Order: sequence, then C-alpha cells, then structure tokens
Amino acid sequence: MRVAVVGATGLVGSKMLQVLEERKFPVTELLAVASPRSWGKRIWFRGREWTVMSADEAIAQKPVLAIFSAGGATSAELAPRFAAIGCYVVDNSSQWRMDPSVPLVVPEINADVLEKDKYIIANPNCSTIQMVLPLAPLHKAYGIKRIVVSTYQSVTGAGQKGLDQLNAERAGGTGTKFPHRIDMNVIPHIDVFLPDGSTKEETKMVNETRKILRDDSIAVSATTVRVPVMGGHSESVNIEFSKHYDLVEARRLMAEMPGVVIEDDPSTNLYPMPINAWEKDDVFVGRIRRDSSVENGLNIWCVSDNIRKGAATNAVQIAQVLLNNGWL
Repeated sequence: MRVAVVGATGLVGSKMLQVLEERKFPVTELLAVASPRSWGKRIWFRGREWTVMSADEAIAQKPVLAIFSAGGATSAELAPRFAAIGCYVVDNSSQWRMDPSVPLVVPEINADVLEKDKYIIANPNCSTIQMVLPLAPLHKAYGIKRIVVSTYQSVTGAGQKGLDQLNAERAGGTGTKFPHRIDMNVIPHIDVFLPDGSTKEETKMVNETRKILRDDSIAVSATTVRVPVMGGHSESVNIEFSKHYDLVEARRLMAEMPGVVIEDDPSTNLYPMPINAWEKDDVFVGRIRRDSSVENGLNIWCVSDNIRKGAATNAVQIAQVLLNNGWL
C-alpha cells in the first residue's frame, strides 16, 4: 500500500512513522513529504531509508492514504489535492475539524461517522481526545450537562520548538516558542487569544467535544495551561450529569471503555502521571470521586501521551478503520 506522511520529519510526523511500524500497517511504499528545506533528506522506516519529497511528487504517485501533520495552512492547500485523486486524508491540524462535512473521529467513540466517499477526515485536538474517551460512556449512561476542565499540557504539544525551548532553558539558554520562560514556570496560554478572552485551544475543546459526543447542549468551560513536562498532557475534569449516577458503576463504565486504564488507589499513591504515560497509547484515569458541591457531580484526573493517542496513534487507528472497512 502506497502511503504518504505529510510532515514526516516533524515531531508528530516521526511518531506517526513509528506507530505505523509498531502496528504493522501494510505500508509497501512510503512517500515522506516535508517542506522544501527537508527535500532530499533520508529517513528510516521499516528497515530501510526513504527520500523526503515534495507534495507534488507524492500526489503524482497516487497514494491511497495520506496522514497529515503539517499545520492548518498546509492542510488547507494540500488535503483537497490528495483527496481529489481518491486518497484518504487523515489530518492532524485544526483546519477541517469543525467543517460539518468532515468527520471528526476518535475511533473508539464514533468510527461510524466515517463514510466511503468522504476523503478528508479530521483528527481531534490532543487535549480533546484524552478527555472524551473516558467521558463517552458516561455521557451515554447519564447525560453530561456541563464539563469544567483545566489542562496541564506538555511542551511537546508545541512541537519540536517547544521541546527545544524547555531543554535550552534547563541548560541555561533561551528559546522563542513560548512568550515566557517555560522551565520552572506554567503559562496559562495555548494558541492565540480570542476577543472573549479565551484561547483558540480552549475553544477547540468546547466545540470538538460537542461534535464527537454528538450533543451541542453540553456546556464546556476550559482553561488550558502549558507546563514544563515532556511526557504527556494531564487534565482535571469536573463533570455534572443530567441524571443521578452511581460512583461504582461510573468507574466500571470508564474501565470497560477501550483505550482507558484506571489508575486509582489513593492508599498506595496510585494515580496517573505524565511520566508514566510516556510512549503509551492509553488514557489513564484516576482521582475518581464524587463532587458534592453540585448535584450529580464527578471529578476525574486523566493523563495521556499527547504525541501518541493525542495525535499519531489516533490517526493510525482511523487509518486502520478505513483498512478494515475495505476502503484502502
């Protein structure tokens, strides 16, 4: 199978190649696409070297699948061109997520929205993916009325430049990715600020949650924060249900959700931490407890490797659904 990875030399693109290899996705020919400064470079995949090429070269070779991690502007330009040749595009940018004609997919939740003749598919935001995965079965059982979420997001969510700034600061240098120092600090600012005072990252969580869970009535309040961590994103999530819930049953529903692992034993100091989520595909959930300040309230803490399940793994899982459906 001829597969293009657009943004193959970036932090997420490199992880996409790793996950494709780990999951033995049937790639017989890799078309590694990147920006002009990387053309001609060699990358290693599945036991051999492949030459990085332009998007025009890749399109001319008519891949059946293209996985994008190259930013919204690139996706806006290139995704329709790949789709026009009958190539399925799984895009990791925010460009297509809220387009009503484009499926926004977390395979464990809503793979059924994929359609054979819809060639552009959106991969949700990393912080959204890890939150909706444990919440989906709870919404089905009890109806989520309101979510208040605060995120603690790894520097890897800002790509290689974010990771480089943290490492540079720890070595006594500086970086330019963030507006302030990130080492020994937290920055309540991810993506651009909007006129209402929220950030674009926070708005993504609001809108994407509603689209994935197929319920525009869910109220979502998000505050997203960058922290000096490399292993993954963490989230404190407060949920208010429309119906009465049983705490034991809620725990069971989350535990039975594919891709969710419960780590919750305060007596042994067991709870999810990003250092333990590194290079794993699951969403880890703990600190599960009733919120008695509101009717039908629940608190959870969830952690996930944002480069894997939050990006690369989810994209490859979407591709696996396309393959299993016989569309590739």
